[in-house]
Amino acid sequence: MAMWSGGVRGIGEALKTQLVRHFSRKCAPNLRKINPRVAPQEASVIAESIYQVIKQHGPLTVPNTWNQVQESGISGLSSKTHMKLMLKWMRGRKMLKLLCNQVGNNKKFVHITLPEDPNNIQSNTISEPKIQRKKPSVRKQKVTKKTR
Repeated sequence: MAMWSGGVRGIGEALKTQLVRHFSRKCAPNLRKINPRVAPQEASVIAESIYQVIKQHGPLTVPNTWNQVQESGISGLSSKTHMKLMLKWMRGRKMLKLLCNQVGNNKKFVHITLPEDPNNIQSNTISEPKIQRKKPSVRKQKVTKKTR
């Protein structure tokens, strides 16, 4: 009887962990639903120019991005809403990342650029030499049985 209840509890725990794992996964962004409202070639040109603005001026909020885009004179954007759609399209294409800075009760969302080439970034940073250390060896002690 105890064996049976342990088996059922094991199945229940396994089912619980499967459900937790299933519902804790992030859904993949559906890029087909993000419509940039322009031709794909024009969208990539606009996205590249927005990327350069964000890269040049650092992490920017949406209003600051709109101001910088207007100052730089990027053509193809019809409104701030269109720019927001383009930013979402760029996030889906892994060109930008949206960060949330929370200070007290206030949240501030900023867009940052992702690194273009991870190998290039590693070569630019100064790396310290890696020191290989030997792990201390652990000797197993023989267990001897005492005879009576």
